[in-house]
Amino acid sequence: MDTDNAVVERLLTPAEVATIFRVDPKTVSRWARSGKLNARRTLGGHRRYPENEIWALLDQHQGE
Repeated sequence: MDTDNAVVERLLTPAEVATIFRVDPKTVSRWARSGKLNARRTLGGHRRYPENEIWALLDQHQGE
């Protein structure tokens, strides 16, 4: 099995995303439900957010 080319995507918790955007974690969950953030679900049903998408979204909003 060739794992050298595997890319591991870092996923952030709602609390980590909330810290980045300086909002409450419940706000992050609300954004995910409304479709503003792309969330993935863990096997336990928890939301996780792709780190690269979060930083790109932050950069986009800071540029406005």
